[in-house]
Amino acid sequence: MANDVQSHLGGWLPIRRAGVMVVLDVGGPHLPRIVYWGRDLGDLDADQYRLLAVEPYTTAAPTNYPDVPLTLSPSRAQGWDGWPGLTGHRDGFASQPLFTLAEVSLGAAPDGDLLRYAGVDDLAGLRLDGELELTVDGVLRHRQTLTNVAADAAYTVDDLLTVLPVPSRAMEVLDYTGRWANEAQPQRRTLDQGTWLREQRRGRTGPDSPLLLSIGTPGFTHREGEVWGIHLGWSADQRYLAQRLNDGYALVGAGEILAAGEVILAPGEALTTPWAYGVFSDRGLDGASARLHAMLRRRPGHVTSPRPIVVNTWEAVYFDQSFPRLAALADAAAEVGAERFVLDDGWFGSRRDDTRGLGDWYVSDEVWPDGLGPLADHVRSRGMDFGLWFEPEMVNPDSDLARAHPDWVIGTDGRMPPSARHQQVLDVSHPQAYAYLRDRMSDLIAQYQIGYLKWDHNRDVADPVHRGGPRAGRPALREQTLAVYRLMDELRTRHPGLEIESCSSGGSRVDYGVLAHTDRVWASDCIDPLERVGIVAGISTLLPFELIGAHVGSRRSHTTGRQQDLPLRLAVATFGHAGIESDLTSLSSEELGQFKQWVAFVKSVRPLVHSGEVVRIDRPEDPGTVLYGVVSADGREGLFNLVRLRSGVGYETAPLRLGGVRPSLRYHVTRVPLPGEDASVHGLHPRTGVDGVVVAGTLLRDAGLPAPSLRPEQAAMFHLRAVDGEEQ
Repeated sequence: MANDVQSHLGGWLPIRRAGVMVVLDVGGPHLPRIVYWGRDLGDLDADQYRLLAVEPYTTAAPTNYPDVPLTLSPSRAQGWDGWPGLTGHRDGFASQPLFTLAEVSLGAAPDGDLLRYAGVDDLAGLRLDGELELTVDGVLRHRQTLTNVAADAAYTVDDLLTVLPVPSRAMEVLDYTGRWANEAQPQRRTLDQGTWLREQRRGRTGPDSPLLLSIGTPGFTHREGEVWGIHLGWSADQRYLAQRLNDGYALVGAGEILAAGEVILAPGEALTTPWAYGVFSDRGLDGASARLHAMLRRRPGHVTSPRPIVVNTWEAVYFDQSFPRLAALADAAAEVGAERFVLDDGWFGSRRDDTRGLGDWYVSDEVWPDGLGPLADHVRSRGMDFGLWFEPEMVNPDSDLARAHPDWVIGTDGRMPPSARHQQVLDVSHPQAYAYLRDRMSDLIAQYQIGYLKWDHNRDVADPVHRGGPRAGRPALREQTLAVYRLMDELRTRHPGLEIESCSSGGSRVDYGVLAHTDRVWASDCIDPLERVGIVAGISTLLPFELIGAHVGSRRSHTTGRQQDLPLRLAVATFGHAGIESDLTSLSSEELGQFKQWVAFVKSVRPLVHSGEVVRIDRPEDPGTVLYGVVSADGREGLFNLVRLRSGVGYETAPLRLGGVRPSLRYHVTRVPLPGEDASVHGLHPRTGVDGVVVAGTLLRDAGLPAPSLRPEQAAMFHLRAVDGEEQ
């Protein structure tokens, strides 16, 4: 197989999937290199592939011309002057690896076409095995395994990254940043010569995660332009970069950040990197998202049943828990049509506020003298499943657990890391700590027939060092992260059907690493709809709506203090895995009826929202508004939301140009009435005539419909259905 691949078209190997083409040079003696990654070019011959591989260098500077500029693990030893693939050493020696291609094969994988390769460096005593897969969705996945094959010396790994070339015409970088309660905010810049470097050194992905670092043609938007992006499937320290060199090369890269001495490979030991996900789109960011979402939806265990309407207790009761209060909330939840009831923080140990009790995973006798059984039974009797909040990776110093096992707290022995939210980090990789968490959580899941865990992580990891256990004094973060993944998997294996939500003080752990072990993410602790519109727009670059928790909060926002009418809150929460966070027991019968109407509507459209393609419409002509939605895979149905964030400078609202529709179809467009809407202030523009009209797809896409004239902090929702049998 290796010889067949290397002899293919003179060593040029094309791989094609879903309109994406990757051309590799596998002729050796160097590691494979990508000479083209982008739109499918069709069938080419060896001479044309050779043209693709012409280096950006010119012979005007022959002394600077390397033999192999950019392989899948470029090195200074081969003349590469950009970011190296591998950095490491043997006590200061063997610091410049140079791999020679030893094996290469191409075969079918469950997800697509998989290129396996291996390089060896006999002088350094290293072997590098790689997997490069082009999935059926056109996503390029890459990971590497470095093995120390020396007989008698350890090798310290400092850095092992994926670097992928992009064309020189990719000039603008877009990624995301943010803070607690305002995650996933886009930022954009021109990539001149140099390196745009983003690092997360928080011990978790972070509210300022780049999410998808994209580099594209100038002016690319959500719907237009060429884009190349990279995402790292890892939930701890991580590095993203985009780089342009003075020789014409440009690249994107991503990899785990390793602490000094964190990975020291003894003879025969190996390190495998997290998967890095590369994605190309010739139709803007939405095209990249469509590929990534399709890949996620095919993963084993991806949620396929209708996502249940959730009622979470946190903003309804906070720490004020009792059976009468929670039973009344469950009754109200059932009345409006909720299907899942999640008991949040405060049910265990001495946890009456956030200063104590964290880590003592025993039901509080003070709050729940009869245990959680009566509440769980009551919830199930009302037709809902029962979920429970945990924060397994954290501990309050004021807890029985911390007092009994101070050596389970992460940090250098002899000192304590700075406190955050009165918490320290529990060393989940400590064998005894892991067993304690597994057994306590598993016993509670079994005892109360818990079907859903809200898994929180409310602080960064400071001083990530093992305080005790078999690796005391050594860096802890990589082992901590892998132990958390393993704990999640073991609980799901022990309890088939268990779902887990990744929550990390909101959206601080949103990545494909944790998502391989969970079923949705909590996008942000902020559910103010004006903020959520932007947060979900960013996170939906990476995740489809069914994986993003979207709840309706109280009239006054918990995080911003703003007050918003119910129709806006309902409209924004429709686009995601919908739920309710407000205190339903405090509402009037009329307001409960409005929630009930909304829940019924969400249930009717969730098959579309949770399977369709995300559409985000750029509106530079009307920046006070946002327009987004979802369109079914066949293009025959769509749901869109127009939100006015603030007043515009003119009286008119820009037309509704709706992407994702099929130009050959005609659509029946209706305005969705939002419960609680006041017709006197939510009325349609007198010239719009948009409700109930049948229009051509070309008109919707290119000209647009007249938009309703909304006041600030109002929304209008539109439902599209193709008219059967009618085409232009």
